[in-house]
Amino acid sequence: MQDIAELERRISSALDRIGQGLDRMPSSVPVAPAPPGEAPARELARVQAALEEERMVTAQLNERLKSVKEKEALLRTELDEKCQRLTRQLDTQGLELQRMRKTAVQLREQLREIREAQLGDANPQLVNKAMLTELEALRATRMTEMAEMEELIAELSPLLEEAPAHA
Repeated sequence: MQDIAELERRISSALDRIGQGLDRMPSSVPVAPAPPGEAPARELARVQAALEEERMVTAQLNERLKSVKEKEALLRTELDEKCQRLTRQLDTQGLELQRMRKTAVQLREQLREIREAQLGDANPQLVNKAMLTELEALRATRMTEMAEMEELIAELSPLLEEAPAHA
């Protein structure tokens, strides 16, 4: 974006210089005979060469501006595609997380029912086994959440680093 602004500034400056040069040229051709020598012809050739040089610079700047805009469009497309891919990834992970949470809730409910059934005839080994199963389900849920967060951080870190450069 800074390159585009710089190119636009340079093009405007070149056009202003051309306009000023044209304003300084006499509006009418002198009727009196030119002084002897080739000074006016050389001056005209010099002005034409400068004008041609400015046209060439302007054409180059326009090409560079076009190139920068094309690169910007390409980068924007790539970032949009990456953002869509990450969004799909997040949606998939969100569904997986919901499934795991639902499973954990069902597991807790089953364990509660086992504990209630065991109150009269409490077998400590079954209760301990149920508690260990519940604890393992909680650990699995936590590990899934941690893995998802790490994936998110890994994908977003490069984008966050690039953001100040494009601002």
